[in-house]
Amino acid sequence: MLPKEIHINDFDYPLPEERIALFPVEPRDSSKLLRLEGNIITHHRFKELPQLLPSNTLLVFNQTRVIQARLKITKATGAQIEIFLLEPIYPSPVIMQTMGATKQVHWHCMIGNKKRWKENEVIYHHELEFSWVDREHDVVCIAWNDNRVFAEVLAEVGNMPIPPYIKREAVEKDKEVYQTVYATQEGSVAAPTAGLHFTEHVLQDLEKQGIKKEFITLHVGAGTFKPVSTENALEHEMHAEKMFFSRDNIMHLMQHEGPIIPVGTTSMRSLESLYWFGVGLIQQRLESFTIPQYFPYEHACNISLQQSLQRVLTYMDQQHLENLEGVTSIYIVPGYEFRVCRGIITNFHQPKSTLLLLISALIGEQWKTVYHEALQNNYRFLSYGDSSLLLSTKSMM
Repeated sequence: MLPKEIHINDFDYPLPEERIALFPVEPRDSSKLLRLEGNIITHHRFKELPQLLPSNTLLVFNQTRVIQARLKITKATGAQIEIFLLEPIYPSPVIMQTMGATKQVHWHCMIGNKKRWKENEVIYHHELEFSWVDREHDVVCIAWNDNRVFAEVLAEVGNMPIPPYIKREAVEKDKEVYQTVYATQEGSVAAPTAGLHFTEHVLQDLEKQGIKKEFITLHVGAGTFKPVSTENALEHEMHAEKMFFSRDNIMHLMQHEGPIIPVGTTSMRSLESLYWFGVGLIQQRLESFTIPQYFPYEHACNISLQQSLQRVLTYMDQQHLENLEGVTSIYIVPGYEFRVCRGIITNFHQPKSTLLLLISALIGEQWKTVYHEALQNNYRFLSYGDSSLLLSTKSMM
């Protein structure tokens, strides 16, 4: 049930700048891990995760891969222009097709120092030509003359888009450590950072413990860093992100009988959105896989996960689909009733952020105890920081 107001100042906490991790620990799985179940908090190392999960858990990973989306250009005049790629426009809005394009691409971008780049001006950088397609709406053409595909171009001239709260320039090492070890599907401009702690060794230990794994895709957009700027958090406009499920993903989720735990907020948003798509089909309120931010709160619902997912599979049969693509703006805030996820593996998030609202929706006011405990025990915060395993004790349908 959606409350009438959520005061964003209730989701503030003191975060000293020195607690924001500038680099990850090495090896990845040596990071700290805080585990919450009920009222019990315990402290561990991430490599212990396989022994800390409930039995018969299904972990759901986001296999998106971060592209080197930040381009820093110095004009002949000395002016600095920064281009941050957001969404592909041409030759296709489908990221994988655009990454394989040759000769030219068009992207919707964020432009730093835009006033120094005139309407009809072409900028040259590393044998690339940058020109405006639509200056008003920040659509840029990037053109080159050889036979490289755009993925190769970006690998050579782009920079890893580390988050704005990491106050340093990206370095060569970020190209490796700002990717999960299982990242395969290019398309994100921010990493699903909960997954950065996993190593091949941890993945093997999960297998030994009988923990099942499922890999889905949600391409993380720059909107994930958009702060809540309204006093009433319900007035915040949630960003939209693309997600992808295979038929096998949905079958495995429907058949699983134990707890389903997402690795990260992106996996959680994807899983809950998938449930609501099935509900929307059953209730004849949705015709396509597009989940508005307040859709889950609009009608009472007693539809089970299995019923919802079965309806999604029927939809895929009717549309002759083996893979399902959707867009979600789902806004998970206190009052949200989880239909898929029984917990989450996640990092520690910024004060007054949509991600902190999501954590509060899962564990309630205990988020304050968790974050106080993490600060007291010298945990590192945000994208390159330490991890938590938060298990909900709320009953589900």
